[in-house]
Amino acid sequence: MKRLFSILFFFIIFVKGYGAYLLIPMDETQKNHLKAYGIAYWSLKGELEIQWLVNYRGGSFLIPNSPQVSTECKTRGVSFELISDAQANGILADIANPAINQDAIKLEKAPRIAVYSPKTKQPWDDAVTLVLKYAEIPYDVVYDEELIMDKLKEYDWLHLHHEDFTGQYGRFYAAYRNAAWYQAEVKSNEEMAKKLGFSKVSQLKLAVAKKINDFVFGGGFLFAMCSATDSYDIALASEGVDICESMFDHDPADPAMNKKIDFGKGYAFENYQLSTNPYEYEFSNIDATSTRMQYGVNKENDLFTLFEFSAKWDPVPTMLCQNHQQTIQGFYGQTTAYSKQFIKKNVLVMGESKAFNEARYIHGDYGKGTWTFYGGHDPEDYMHKVEDPPTDLSLHPNSPGYRLILNNILFPAAKKKKQKT
Repeated sequence: MKRLFSILFFFIIFVKGYGAYLLIPMDETQKNHLKAYGIAYWSLKGELEIQWLVNYRGGSFLIPNSPQVSTECKTRGVSFELISDAQANGILADIANPAINQDAIKLEKAPRIAVYSPKTKQPWDDAVTLVLKYAEIPYDVVYDEELIMDKLKEYDWLHLHHEDFTGQYGRFYAAYRNAAWYQAEVKSNEEMAKKLGFSKVSQLKLAVAKKINDFVFGGGFLFAMCSATDSYDIALASEGVDICESMFDHDPADPAMNKKIDFGKGYAFENYQLSTNPYEYEFSNIDATSTRMQYGVNKENDLFTLFEFSAKWDPVPTMLCQNHQQTIQGFYGQTTAYSKQFIKKNVLVMGESKAFNEARYIHGDYGKGTWTFYGGHDPEDYMHKVEDPPTDLSLHPNSPGYRLILNNILFPAAKKKKQKT
């Protein structure tokens, strides 16, 4: 019996000394970067203390070891390393060195996630819902009715599906007005507007945009991609101005619309011109999609670079830019990228292509909250045309483009660590 207790005591000391922490590396050694974020979220839901080691091995996670966590990593195919107390303390001590551009940021609570999307859309219609599903991170789908009823108060983080907040149905009229799916979308939106007491879809979408604006101002975290970025900004800036032609809202647009835009109401853009041609597949000249031909853009040279920020002094953009690659493959969308001359001076550009004079990944504060805009539709589908087949993320488990989305999802967990000024 005495020998048994000695063996058991030795085993406990061994485990405590040599496997007290689980390190999830996020550099090139990680087998599945995307599912690693799911492990971090799952651990937060279990009220485990997590340290996000920003700029350390691609933004690794340090979690107290337990059989449940290691089993979950094995089940999901996520690489991990068991390290001792001494090793963990050594890593944290090195990171704390003022001369090293790294930091350890405590993640406190799993954020409540909502995705603004039509209920009829499938997960693969949108990169964020696709990666949330793949990473096994739970989320709720909300749409116009929930937002008008102030349901956003129940969430910390909101993603905007590739919506058109101007009420112009994505400017698909010229190419798809006779398509069954387009006609069904128009009918559904007009019925919803009427149900909620609005005479026009554009009025409903403006009301929704203002609800989202209140959510961010009150401390919410907003993330949007593709057309949900510039159309949202335009909707806020064009309040009180009819920018929709008759095929969208059954009466003419204001011909003087471009003289009446209030850029101060938008988050990110200024001094742009709205497209007055309803047959053009553009909302304005914010989007760089149509101007990229002059640069000879193709898949081989379509790249953008993430900025490097100070981990200890600029923790917010540092978290949002965590990656195992600093140069990211570009990808198209209805809104692909942002022409730099129309970006407000107080907006933080986190990813850009200097060769094409465009920004791809931008961020800012509004009230107590923050917003992040990411250009393009699907980081692993370069062109992504309407009715293309869904992306299979099991073929892209280490996608650096998708990692930027997941950085934003975990970012609210560190909300008490504000950017220093």
